[in-house]
Amino acid sequence: METTTINIHTMNKELAMNPNKLVAYLGKPCKEFTKADIVRFIEENEIRMVNFMYPAGDGRLKTLNFVINNLAYLDAILTCGERVDGSSLFPFIEAGSSDLYVLPRFSTAFLDPFAETPTLSMLCSYFNKDGEPLESSPENTLRKACRAFNEVTGMEFQAMGELEYYVIAPDTEMFPATDQKGYHESAPYAKFNEFRTQCMAYIAQAGGQIKYGHSEVGNFTIDGMIYEQNEIEFLPVRAEDAADQLMIAKWIIRNLAYELGYDITFAPKITAGKAGSGLHVHMRIVKDGQNQMLDGGVLSATARRAIAGMMELAPSITAFGNTNPTSYFRLVPHQEAPTNICWGDRNRSVLVRVPLGWAAKSDMCKIANPLESESNYDTTQKQTVEMRSPDGSADIYQLIAGLCVACRHGFELENALEIAEKTYVNVNIHQKENEDKLKNLAQLPDSCEASADCLEKQRNVFEQYNVFSPAMIDGIIKRLRSYGDKTLRADINGNQEEMLKLVEKYFHCG
Repeated sequence: METTTINIHTMNKELAMNPNKLVAYLGKPCKEFTKADIVRFIEENEIRMVNFMYPAGDGRLKTLNFVINNLAYLDAILTCGERVDGSSLFPFIEAGSSDLYVLPRFSTAFLDPFAETPTLSMLCSYFNKDGEPLESSPENTLRKACRAFNEVTGMEFQAMGELEYYVIAPDTEMFPATDQKGYHESAPYAKFNEFRTQCMAYIAQAGGQIKYGHSEVGNFTIDGMIYEQNEIEFLPVRAEDAADQLMIAKWIIRNLAYELGYDITFAPKITAGKAGSGLHVHMRIVKDGQNQMLDGGVLSATARRAIAGMMELAPSITAFGNTNPTSYFRLVPHQEAPTNICWGDRNRSVLVRVPLGWAAKSDMCKIANPLESESNYDTTQKQTVEMRSPDGSADIYQLIAGLCVACRHGFELENALEIAEKTYVNVNIHQKENEDKLKNLAQLPDSCEASADCLEKQRNVFEQYNVFSPAMIDGIIKRLRSYGDKTLRADINGNQEEMLKLVEKYFHCG
């Protein structure tokens, strides 16, 4: 009884410290929120408006505002949702049968940090006229991918994103940063640390599980404007939650920037010769709450099977993660962005990286802090693998669903471990002395058109288990081919003016 009391006390204390005001107020984790909880919070905190938010075909969150007239009306919208015009949200929906329902998911509720009127926001799911989840909606596609992964492997697929972006503002000419040397820079040489930390606070209040934030490599000045690259990295959670968090995070970053008069871009490339922005995705596989990526301190067969699946489907994953022509100006050699299909340990020249995983036998905490006693921290939970090709143009739900499919595929390949061994590299493949190794590796697509061709060839794997609908795959292929960029990278190589035209066109992608 005493142990139970202590555990409850500890849990309540953790919930009270949660930055999400609903979690702290209701005293329960967000996954346990009910309609009654939402109503109670609204009543007791004088909330005057409710926002429904949902991702559309352009990768952005859309918003529907409700004034709370009375309790009956509040109950109606929370229970029944509302109608929306699907043909204006998705290209695959015809105007003649366009009506869709959007229903709020209570677990995603958060207080809008930008609204002057006290407002509660929630992400929504789409339903068709028959009250069934919309087959090709982003969120449902990811849900189906995760379900298929669990059915095949008996395990849970988890993910987290590294959200990179540039902040752009007038140059103060004080404490100038060193060009392309902004990694983990502190103020005053980094100008937007305070902006980033405020974004992080708002994201956490909206339920985002943040690992850390920092300034990134890219920083430069052009025409009196500062361009500073930043990154916010998340913690691994259920893949569905990871996508939701990234969507809300992008929305928050853009809104706060707008309030402060900054410009923001998640674009993969914004000028020649400077660091591009990626959307690296880390993954881990969990069973019964335990990370399955390690076995005896080394990378497990489970992890290597998942990696093998990604090696096989890497060419078509670009169709979800690299979705406009400027994506392929980032995927070039010597830019810490991958071009070849391979993986390795702690190696930033590879497509899939196994990050440093706290496998050292020494007690680093005690070494750094001699007054501390011996620690016995389970660091195995920290191990992930990182896909490095995606960028900010990605449809986040489609991308994570595609990665989930690829990892599942690894468990369906009889020769998965052989594929993993064949594609492993332990050198910088872009150094001259490693040219022979480089020649034996397959390459990623170099254009949207090439990416579409790869998806066409491998679409059956993504359509298995009804994860990606044929209509969705058709739509992705059609959009990618519409750019007509098969030779674009070679055509404008060295042409700064044409490159900048492309950058401007796709500046606010994703």
